[in-house]
Amino acid sequence: MDNTLLTLRNRRILLGVTGGIAAYKAAELTRRLQDQGAKIRIIMTRSATEFITPLTLQALSTNPVHLDLLNPDTESAMGHIELARWADLILIVPASANFLARLASGHSDDLLTTVCLAAECPVAVAPAMNQAMWAKPATQANQKLLVSRGVHLLGPDHGIQACGDTGAGRLLEIDRLILATSELFDSGELTGKTVMITAGPTREAIDPVRYISNHSSGKQGYALAQAALDAGARVILISGPTQLAAPDRAELVSVVSAQDMHDNVQSRLSETDIFVGVAAVADYRPKLAQNQKIKKNAANKRTLTLEFVENPDIIAEVADSVPKPFTVGFAAETENIEAYARKKLIEKKLDLIIANNVANAQIGFNSDLNETTILWQEGKVNMPTMSKRALSEKIVTIISQHIKQRI
Repeated sequence: MDNTLLTLRNRRILLGVTGGIAAYKAAELTRRLQDQGAKIRIIMTRSATEFITPLTLQALSTNPVHLDLLNPDTESAMGHIELARWADLILIVPASANFLARLASGHSDDLLTTVCLAAECPVAVAPAMNQAMWAKPATQANQKLLVSRGVHLLGPDHGIQACGDTGAGRLLEIDRLILATSELFDSGELTGKTVMITAGPTREAIDPVRYISNHSSGKQGYALAQAALDAGARVILISGPTQLAAPDRAELVSVVSAQDMHDNVQSRLSETDIFVGVAAVADYRPKLAQNQKIKKNAANKRTLTLEFVENPDIIAEVADSVPKPFTVGFAAETENIEAYARKKLIEKKLDLIIANNVANAQIGFNSDLNETTILWQEGKVNMPTMSKRALSEKIVTIISQHIKQRI
């Protein structure tokens, strides 16, 4: 795999295919994006199916192709919202003149335009049309309006077109499309910074067989590590036990207990510009871990009493260090979410805190989605439900903005 395209590894790309002769190129694009490690789901407009069959793209993507907004099989579960939340990027290839006009006008009368309106992730369009259609004032006004609203424009290219004309309006070549897509994830917002991230659970030993832990999967921490890498940072990922593969280019430090995590954080703190404490660190550990397995016997077969002692407060020590890195915490709560998070923000002298409701199984531990509130001393911003990868990119942007305000 080309090292310049590592930003596509495990990316969730929702590919939209609209009606035009260049629609056939969506097949090669799908395969090539998957070769770079991206995960692909596809929406086709009805006019796109006149140029390439859904079966072709389904076979290549290994996922069902989505066609209709009002599909009883999916809309009972709000399928268009699920697709919008799933994506890290919506990529429209090719984007016809008609689609650009409808997207610019805010239409939501088919699945693709509705998903674009519902999405919190970036949207990119790769126009493909006759050179005269591209040059028309209406098309130019539409593409400029979309760009002003944050839609990314990939192309078009200049060259010979299917109709025989020569000019601007040709779809970018597949290699250039893939590179341009990769560059959308490489923001450079943290270039030159070293980011330390803690992730996953800790395990506190009771005896050689048993331990106390929690339900953290590590998904949010690992997604943040990838987002920081994409933003140009050097990343030290200190992780408790998970089933996840560490992002390429991250320096993984595997730990087990809260004390292990604390010691490794402290040993690398002098290298750190930004610290993000995502790990679900156990507040307490058994005072004495037995050397041999605790056996059930007549004396204790119905009850077992353990004495606990408090673990070191990793993030509070980081925030109290001199010099202090920009310090970001997470508050995984089940009630009074914002109130508890703001209390933690103030008491532990954090720069930012991200609060989420882990009692909600749809966005809590082990979910690929999250819904959070990001708080700082002077304000807050609510983040609606989105993929943990998309949320991580927004968190990185907010961190970058706050750091720049201090310079």
